[in-house]
This record gives sequence, C-alpha cells and structure tokens, in this order.
Amino acid sequence: MGVLGSLIMILGLVLVPLPGPGWLIVFLGLGILATEFAWAERLLDFGRATLKAWLHWLGRQHLAVRALISLATLGFVAGVVLLTLHLSGTGIPFV
Repeated sequence: MGVLGSLIMILGLVLVPLPGPGWLIVFLGLGILATEFAWAERLLDFGRATLKAWLHWLGRQHLAVRALISLATLGFVAGVVLLTLHLSGTGIPFV
C-alpha cells in the first residue's frame, strides 16, 4: 500500500498546477499512506484541519471578499488553461 499511495500522491502533485482534481488526488494518496504510516496520518489530519480553518475563515468574510477570491481563482485557472493550450499548440496564440 505504501508504493501505491506514494504513486497516487506523486501523480496528484504533478496535476496540482493543472485544472482538475490535483489536490484531491494528493489527499487520496495520503489517505492510502495513512493506513500504514503514522506520519501520513498526522499530515492528513493537518491538511484537514487547515482546510477546515480556511473554509471557516472564508465563510466569515464579506460577500465582496469571497467574490474577489472566486474571481482570482477563476482567473488563475483560466490562465493555466490558456497557457496549456498555447504550449500544446492548440490554443489561441498570444499577441
């Protein structure tokens, strides 16, 4: 299980900068590793606590702040998609 969890986690880390479920795959691999290793379980607990704290903080923010964070995230993802398409030769060329 250690090898499988490590491979899934590495795949997730490779996918993190791309649009898609990169972080979800990282946590899946970490969850598999946590069945065998205590350090992975502690890291998984830390990740869950950090995500919970971020969502709690975000929920307390004004609607304008949440909208700005959403727009920034959307802009980042759109930029990554456009850059990926451009580098693969299938997208609109940059001027």
